[in-house]
Amino acid sequence: MKTHVKALVVGGGAVGTSIAYHLARAGWADVMLLERDELTSGSTWHAAGLLPLFNMGYATSWIHDYSVKFYKTLEEETGLNAGFYVVGNLRMAQTQERMDEYMLYAATADTVGIPYEWMTPAQIKERWPLVRTEDLKGAIYHPTDGYINPADVTQAMAKGARQHGATIERKWQVDGYEWTGSEWRVTCTKMVEKGGNLVPSDETTVVTAEHVVTATGNHAQRTANLLGLKIPAIPVEHQYIVTEPDPALAEWRNAGNPEHPVLRDADAKWYVREERKGWILGPYERGAPARFEYAVPDSFRADLFPLDLERIEEEYMSMIHRLPSTEELGLKDDYNGPICYTPDGNPLLGPAPGLRNMWLAEGFSFGITAAGGAGKYLADIMTEGDAAIDMAVLDPKRFGPWITTEYAARKNEEAYDHVYVLHHPDEERPACRPLRTAPCYDRMKARGAQFGVVNGWERPNYFGPLDAPESFDHDARSFRRGGWWDYARAEAEAIRGGVGLIDASGFAKHWVSGPGATEFLDWFTCNRLPKVGRINLTYALTAAGTTRTEYTIVRRQENGYYLVSAGAWAAYDADFLQKAAEDFMARGGGPVTVHDVTSQWGAFALAGPKARDVMAALIRDADPTTALSNKRFPWLSAKDVELLMCPTVAIRVAYTGELGWELHHPTEMQNYLFDRLMEAGEPHGLKLVGARAQNWLRQEKSYRAFGHELGRDSTPLEAGLDRFVDLSKEFHGKEAMVDRGIQAKCVTVLIDGPEDADPWGREALYDGDTQVGRLTSGGWSVAFGKSIGMGYVRPDVADPGQRLKVKMFDRLWDAEVAEDSPYDPKNAAIRADG
Repeated sequence: MKTHVKALVVGGGAVGTSIAYHLARAGWADVMLLERDELTSGSTWHAAGLLPLFNMGYATSWIHDYSVKFYKTLEEETGLNAGFYVVGNLRMAQTQERMDEYMLYAATADTVGIPYEWMTPAQIKERWPLVRTEDLKGAIYHPTDGYINPADVTQAMAKGARQHGATIERKWQVDGYEWTGSEWRVTCTKMVEKGGNLVPSDETTVVTAEHVVTATGNHAQRTANLLGLKIPAIPVEHQYIVTEPDPALAEWRNAGNPEHPVLRDADAKWYVREERKGWILGPYERGAPARFEYAVPDSFRADLFPLDLERIEEEYMSMIHRLPSTEELGLKDDYNGPICYTPDGNPLLGPAPGLRNMWLAEGFSFGITAAGGAGKYLADIMTEGDAAIDMAVLDPKRFGPWITTEYAARKNEEAYDHVYVLHHPDEERPACRPLRTAPCYDRMKARGAQFGVVNGWERPNYFGPLDAPESFDHDARSFRRGGWWDYARAEAEAIRGGVGLIDASGFAKHWVSGPGATEFLDWFTCNRLPKVGRINLTYALTAAGTTRTEYTIVRRQENGYYLVSAGAWAAYDADFLQKAAEDFMARGGGPVTVHDVTSQWGAFALAGPKARDVMAALIRDADPTTALSNKRFPWLSAKDVELLMCPTVAIRVAYTGELGWELHHPTEMQNYLFDRLMEAGEPHGLKLVGARAQNWLRQEKSYRAFGHELGRDSTPLEAGLDRFVDLSKEFHGKEAMVDRGIQAKCVTVLIDGPEDADPWGREALYDGDTQVGRLTSGGWSVAFGKSIGMGYVRPDVADPGQRLKVKMFDRLWDAEVAEDSPYDPKNAAIRADG
C-alpha cells in the first residue's frame, strides 16, 4: 500500500468511489481510496438504486442531473455495465397543492435543463393500466431517469478511478488523523475476518496525504470523534419490501409492454418499482428511528435490522390501493437498513470546519442519486478552487458547533419523515424547537410572533393573530400566498409609512482586532475600510473572484472592527475569517484576533419615517434635539448611545431602505430595551415586523442577500455592486474577479403575476421563448402593488425597461427589468434629516 498520496479518500461506497474517480480524472493521479471492508459494504449494498431527478434545491438539482448523465457514460469508458435501467420516473399527485409543488420544482428544473412532462390521470391510465388513477390530479414524469444497480455502478466508478491512476485498498481501517502543518498523517489498521466479524489486526501503517476526504457513511460519528468535529450525520432506518411475482404485471410484460417507470405516490409517502415481475415498495413512514448515534458496532457489517411491518402498514395498504393487482401478493424479501441523514436532509459536502485540507462527504440520504455529482463538484472545488455552482447550501459549516448528537438524531428522524411531506417554500419544521432563542422570544411570542429557524435561532417570520391556535403557522403555508401573506403586507406597509421593529439578534457578529487588523481586513475585503465611527458594506471573495461572504464593517477603533454578517452562515463565515487571518499572519502580517461575539450582542432594527421619533424618546444626550440629526448622526455612521439605561451601539443603516438604526445591545439587557422601545413606539403606531416583510422591502431597494443574489457562482461586479469594490487596491480574489468578466447581471424585476401568488426566487426568466436567467428572490412589493423579484440574466437583456417573462405555475407571466433600487432610487428616505 502507498504511504504518501496527494489525496486519500476514506470510504468505499458509491460516494467515495465517485470522489476518487473524479479527482483522478481531474489530474490528481496520486489518489488512494481506503475501505475498511469491501466496496459497497455500507448502505450502498442495500440501497434501492433509485435516481430521482426531483429536488427542490438548485445546487442539488445540478448534482442529481450530473449523476444521471454521468452514469450513462460509464460502460463505454470502463467496459462495466452500471446496471442503469432508464425507465423514467412518474411522480403522482392526489391534490392540487401537490401539483403546485411539482410546478414550483419544474421552475427549478427549467433553470438546470432537466426534462420533464406533465401527465393527466387519463394519460397515466392509458399508458399504465395497472395504476389506479381516479383519485389523482395528475403527475410529473421524468423520462430520462430510472434506477440503477448500486453495486454495479460503484464497481464501474472504481474501475474508472483505477484507469485514471487511482489506487483502491480494501480491508484497511483509519484509526487516527494528525495534521502536521503541511499534510495529514493517517494511521491505518489492517482488518481481518474472525468468526464472521471484521476485527483489527496487528498490522498498522501511516499514510501521509496532502488532502483527505471522508466518505464514511454510517460511520460518520466515528469519523467525527477521530477528527474532533461535530458531524450531524446519523443513520435512520429505511425499510423496503419485495413482493412475490404479480400475475397481472407478468401478463403485461409478457405481452411486450415496457417496464413501468419508478412510481411515486408522494401523498401516500412511498415509491414502487418493478423487480422480477414483482414490485419493490419503499415507504417513508413516520416513526423510523435513528440508529448508531455514537458509533456503528464492530459486529455490524453488511447487516440489516428486523422488519417492522406494523410501522409501514399504512403505506403498504396505499400501495394495494394504487396497484390493486398487489392485494393478494406475498412478500418475497425485505430490507431494513441504515441510511445516513442530516438535519435538513442535504449532504455535508465541502471543507471541514477548522481543519486544513480535510474534506467531508457525509450524510447522503440519497447517496446513489447524488454520488456522481457529489464527486464531480467536490473534485472541482479541490482541484480548481471552486465549483461552477454555489455549493454553500451543502457546506458542512452550515451547522454550527452548537449542534449536539441528540439534536442531530431527532432532526434526522424528522428529515426522513419529511421526504414526501409537501415541501412548501415557507415551511418551518417543528422538531427540536425552540432551542436557540433571543431573550425577547417570549415577549414576541405573546404578541403573535410566528417563528422560523435560522441556524437554530428562532426568528419571527411574521406576527399573526394573538388568538391563533398552535396549528396556525402550519395552516398558513402554501405554494401560493399563504395565510401569513396579509400579515406580512401590513408589516411592510407599516415600515414604509410609519415605524417597525425587527429582531435581528441572529446576525453573525465578529470582533476583529490587533495590530494587523487593518492591513488584514484591507486585503481580505474588496471595499475601502471605513474611518473610525463609520461603516461600510463590503465583500470577501473566493480565490475564483466570486462572493464568499458579505460583511457590514463597523470601525470602532483604529484597529478594532465589528463585523456583522448573515445569521444563517455564522459558522461558515467564522471559519473563513479565522483561516484567512491565520494565513495573513503566516505570510508575515501583524497579529490579528478574531472573536465570535454573536451571543453577546442582541440586535433590533428600528426602521420607518417615524424611527427618529421613537429613538428621540429614549436617547439620553446633552442636546437630545440634535443627537439624531444628520449633522451629528449621519447615514452610515455608528455611535455609542444611551437608550435610557441600556448602553447601545446604534448603527444608522436599514436593510429596508427607510430611515432607521440597528441597535446592538448587551444580550442581558434585551428585554429591558424591548419594553422601552415598545412603550416609546406606541404613540407612533410602532409595529413588530418579521423576516418575510423585510425580505420584500429589501427587494424594493435591490439590496442583494447572501445565499440568494450573492454567492460563489457570481462576483460582486456581476451582482452590480461596483460601488462597493475598490479596484485601486489589492485584495484577495481581485485578479480572478476581473478576469472572469461579466457572465450575467443581477436585476430587479416587477412582475404582473397571478392574483394569488408571488415568485419564491426559484423561477426561470425568459426573453420570448428563450430562457435567459433565473430568479434568486421573490415576493410582493407594497410600493408598486405587484410581485417583485431579483435574479440573474444574460447581460444583453439586463437594461431597465427590458420586457421579460417569469415562469410560474407552468405559465409565463409578464415582467419588466426595473432600475436598480426601484423604490426611492436617490435614497431620500434613508438619508432623511431630523
